[in-house]
Amino acid sequence: MSMFSTGILVLTSPLHTLPFRLIPVLSTAAQVVERTLYVHLHPGLNLGTSGQARPVYIPPVGDMFKLISRLYSNAADVCGHLDVRVLLTNVRAQPSVTDLGSGGAVNPFPSPQILSHCPEVVLTDFPLQDAGQSSLVSQCLQKYAGHCYVCTPGLRSVLLHPQLQELENSQPKDDEEKSEEQGENRSKGQLESVKTYSDVVVGGTFDRLHGAHKTLLNISCLLANRRFLIGVCDKELLKKKALKELIEPYDRRVKKLQEFLQDVKPSLQYEIVPLNDPFGPSVSDPQLQCIVVSEETMKGGEAVNRKRMENGLPQLVLHCIQLIKDAHHTEIEEEKISSSSLRSRLLGTLLATPQSQSDMPPLPYIIGLTGGSGSGKSSIARRLEALGAIRIDSDQLGHETYLPGTRAYLRVVQEFGMDILNEDKTINRRALGRKVFGDKERLKALTDIVWPEIALLVNKRIQQAREEGKRVCVVDAAVLLEAGWETLVHEVWVALIPEEEAVRRIVERDGVSADDAQKRLQSQWPGHKQVQHANVVLCTLWEPNVTQRQVQRAWSLLQQRINQRLKECDPAF
Repeated sequence: MSMFSTGILVLTSPLHTLPFRLIPVLSTAAQVVERTLYVHLHPGLNLGTSGQARPVYIPPVGDMFKLISRLYSNAADVCGHLDVRVLLTNVRAQPSVTDLGSGGAVNPFPSPQILSHCPEVVLTDFPLQDAGQSSLVSQCLQKYAGHCYVCTPGLRSVLLHPQLQELENSQPKDDEEKSEEQGENRSKGQLESVKTYSDVVVGGTFDRLHGAHKTLLNISCLLANRRFLIGVCDKELLKKKALKELIEPYDRRVKKLQEFLQDVKPSLQYEIVPLNDPFGPSVSDPQLQCIVVSEETMKGGEAVNRKRMENGLPQLVLHCIQLIKDAHHTEIEEEKISSSSLRSRLLGTLLATPQSQSDMPPLPYIIGLTGGSGSGKSSIARRLEALGAIRIDSDQLGHETYLPGTRAYLRVVQEFGMDILNEDKTINRRALGRKVFGDKERLKALTDIVWPEIALLVNKRIQQAREEGKRVCVVDAAVLLEAGWETLVHEVWVALIPEEEAVRRIVERDGVSADDAQKRLQSQWPGHKQVQHANVVLCTLWEPNVTQRQVQRAWSLLQQRINQRLKECDPAF
């Protein structure tokens, strides 16, 4: 079966049966589409007649909310690599006058909607009655998709029904649960249209949009019929987030939000604002009517209403959605689908493609490993050494540069005076440190002497490893980035740790005060600045076995990159 980058999945099953078909439908669609899967809901659509199928408005009912939540949850379970987006252009409580075509007919798509990714294939769960019906349904499906969305000129169609039957037959069925839920879905209350609001607000970090974000956003779009206000956490509100250094920049998060929302419901007026406090405009905007929260943030919604009352504003309707469980979470991750879990899964993977170093021999492949004090950088280096890498300890090489008689030794004594020497004429590092601590100019004078000498020793060790036929070298260097040594390595790996944990480790390890540990960290590059230069990020916050899994993953992926580089250098490899 051919693979397509982007597709539209037209779901025609009745709402009360569709939830039980989602897993086989999404699993099958994932065999056809590899990047973006748009989902178009039209329960009851008949694609099997010679008449032309036309788009119509679907009223938002209680079932729709459950369906959207379940769809994104199932998508996270069975096709997590796909960017799934449920489109709501044809889901609306009441059509406006501008939606009425000639003769008063309602047309939710006066012109085909332009999506951010142009669909190349349209898929459907429509059940075929016989094999001969396939061609008719395909043609009808292609025309229907073309009425709704701008697609590629050579739009292909795939009818999932035959594959769905096989998958559904192999799925274990809980008849009792199925019967009970069908009964609930058929109840009168579930079929009533939901109450909508002119202005709806929601807040969040929205880092790397995942199924829980999309559920929140889709349901908010269903509830809003005029304006949707989104507050996006920034600056102060990010400080306590897990792996905050891996949170995407505000502008990038906003851009992805805008693209998603414009695809989902382009008729809404969207306002996206930065949040630097927990409330933002939710406590001051008089036009807002509803705030959408999760079970986890319900208390925050209640706090918003207390603030609104203090400000003389009417309370907002709190619409609560259930958290989506993460079937793939590990022991260090939350049970719900969350951005922090997704960030933890980035550890050990390639975050940024290494820049081509054409002037560097392909072997040994050189990793520059850096990180602040207490980050566990050296323990990671030792783990890589155990996997077969040659470890080059720049701190040890730094000690060599201070040995009596070396070029750096003579220049340091000349620059800082004889009073930095011990009785045996070796340099007293503590005395030297006191002379440069807190004095940027004096510190630069020292590093201008020492860093180039260490770099020469690093190159010497790399050359030695090359002569010995070694495959990987790890340059363990706290000052890798400050010293500009990226040019010595193929990739930069960064070890991260929260500042409070780093302080605790430094105090325990070095016997210094918490204030001194804090000052040491402040004199180094902060983690977020290091991550900007990183190809791979690791974190030693958790148990040693968790660190080991990260390192093993990073090592395995590294071997693949090395092999690919060798093939590029020598196709016969």
